[in-house]
Amino acid sequence: MKHFFVLLIISLAVTQGYSQTLFTYGSNSVSKEEFLRAYNKNKTSVADKEKAFREYLDLYSKFKLKVKAASELRLDTLHQLKYDVQNFRSQVEESYLNDEKEVNRLVDEVFIRNQKDIHLLHFYVPISNRTNAEDTVKAHKAIEELRERLQKGKTDYDEIVDEVSQEIFPVKGKDLGYITALSLSYDIESLVYTLKPGEVSRVFRTKSALHVFKNADERKSAGKWRVAQILLAIPPDVSGVRMKEIEKMGDSIYKMLKAGADFAEMAKRYSDDRITYLTGGEMAEFGTGKFELPFEKAVFALEKDGDISNPIFTGYGFHIVKRLQQLATPTDKNDEAYMASLKQQVVQDPRIGIAKANFLKNVMVKTGFKRNALIKDEQLFRYADSVTTRKEAGAFPINKTVLFTFAKSKVIGSDWLNFVKDYKLNADVYKGEDNKALLEKYINTVAIEYYRKHLEEYNDDFKYQMQEFKEGNMLFEVMERNVWSKAAGDSDGLKHFYETNKSKYQWAESATVLLFNCNNLQSAQEATAALQAGKNWKQIAEESEGRIQADSGRYEIAQLQLPAGIAASEGLIAAPQVNNTDNTASFVKVLQLFPASQQRSFDEARGLVINEYQNHLEEKWVVELKKKYPVKINEAVFQSLLK
Repeated sequence: MKHFFVLLIISLAVTQGYSQTLFTYGSNSVSKEEFLRAYNKNKTSVADKEKAFREYLDLYSKFKLKVKAASELRLDTLHQLKYDVQNFRSQVEESYLNDEKEVNRLVDEVFIRNQKDIHLLHFYVPISNRTNAEDTVKAHKAIEELRERLQKGKTDYDEIVDEVSQEIFPVKGKDLGYITALSLSYDIESLVYTLKPGEVSRVFRTKSALHVFKNADERKSAGKWRVAQILLAIPPDVSGVRMKEIEKMGDSIYKMLKAGADFAEMAKRYSDDRITYLTGGEMAEFGTGKFELPFEKAVFALEKDGDISNPIFTGYGFHIVKRLQQLATPTDKNDEAYMASLKQQVVQDPRIGIAKANFLKNVMVKTGFKRNALIKDEQLFRYADSVTTRKEAGAFPINKTVLFTFAKSKVIGSDWLNFVKDYKLNADVYKGEDNKALLEKYINTVAIEYYRKHLEEYNDDFKYQMQEFKEGNMLFEVMERNVWSKAAGDSDGLKHFYETNKSKYQWAESATVLLFNCNNLQSAQEATAALQAGKNWKQIAEESEGRIQADSGRYEIAQLQLPAGIAASEGLIAAPQVNNTDNTASFVKVLQLFPASQQRSFDEARGLVINEYQNHLEEKWVVELKKKYPVKINEAVFQSLLK
């Protein structure tokens, strides 16, 4: 009975394993998962799901057959293909050395926080590890007292700061204006974004101070702004008289602008902003929290593009601002460009350390990291202190001792000591870290490097991406050898194929034409005028210094880019058509028209013949491959795709 159950379990396991094999070709198999990965990368909306799967299955099985043929030829060992694969790996592997789930969480968090701006008040007591015990107690008492008064609803903030400073210990306060995500350190940002309008935070300790924050107000995100400014700077130690003169000049400039003076010209003439005055005063795009609150409030109060502010006074001087454009903060996560921009900002922000720390923990588990418990830190540190003074590391007792292991490798003492020596002797990287910090850095570095080298074992997405790239390269090479080059170089085969299928190669309604491609509309208009004046088309191109390119040939009417509603006629010089992508312009002159159904000569049909001859050779080749590696579909698994 026991044997029966064992056999039953084995049978079920085999059946289950095989049920996930979608098709085989020869002794090779392709799983349902692999097929779906490929299909889902290329799928489009379809009405007939089964038909779409059948068609793609046919394409994918042929693809695998060709890759198998390339593998039989050992094309994957070609130097160029190996180089391409390694180069591709180095480009993409970095994106897999992060906790993607945590990165996406951080991006989503920034997206949500970016939907609003918080008017933030900041109160703090400077304190450090060197502050004596008595003052430390007073500092804590002062910040708690200040927090209590804020919670009671008192809003005369200057008075609160002064009273607590006199009664207990010096406290400071500052209006930070409006802030948004990524404008504060992550720990403080996370604290203040939990506050509702009017709420006061708990006391928050940093190395330099005790802090309390208050959410004074909130607003919908102000988005991004493009403005131009005219700055009348205030010199240091300016006198009251000079200040009045600058203020009066600002009023005069503002009146001239309101009367219709050109803002860009006025910026060139009057602005003291040496960075922007030559570009019409236009500043770099900015958002919440970038500039002083008075400047920001005045800019955000401008209601429409083109509006000009009254002179705004800040610590830099008097600013007259013109609104150029306001870009609202996207509210839809399907905005791929915006989400990609947020991700880039998150990756460059210190908060990415959270994702990296989580990733490192997972790496240690996945790679099977184990430390040799018999080797204590003191031993490692003792030799690390003297390694830079010896020429050879081989003399140290721990040189061949295994310090820690991974699933498929081990790290010995000499590896650690060589790292310490190289690190400490490199002035660009060594910042005086102690041996404990260096050991942590070394373990992290070696673990990540081990994980990097074995990425395929730990990340299926990476494994399939590498497989896809490698097989794509092999396919290209084997197709070049067996189909493309073979077809192009087989003159006799091409001519025979043409003669056999001659009736397929006939002209539709066609014309011989002159084709003109010009670098802009003006050049196209010049060429048109020259043609109309009877100038030779080759001469027009030669004298244009590369601005105009021209050629002649026979084309089917449907291939010609003619203006809407214009029919081809002999002698027609069509109006130039502008390409909106690069502002180039093209037009045609029709020389002679031909009716449909005229036979193409071999030379005229050569491109079509090569293309169809390639298809013919490919089909013959696939038939041969299917004989060598029979394709068998697991119909039960295929039907499961349709559910």
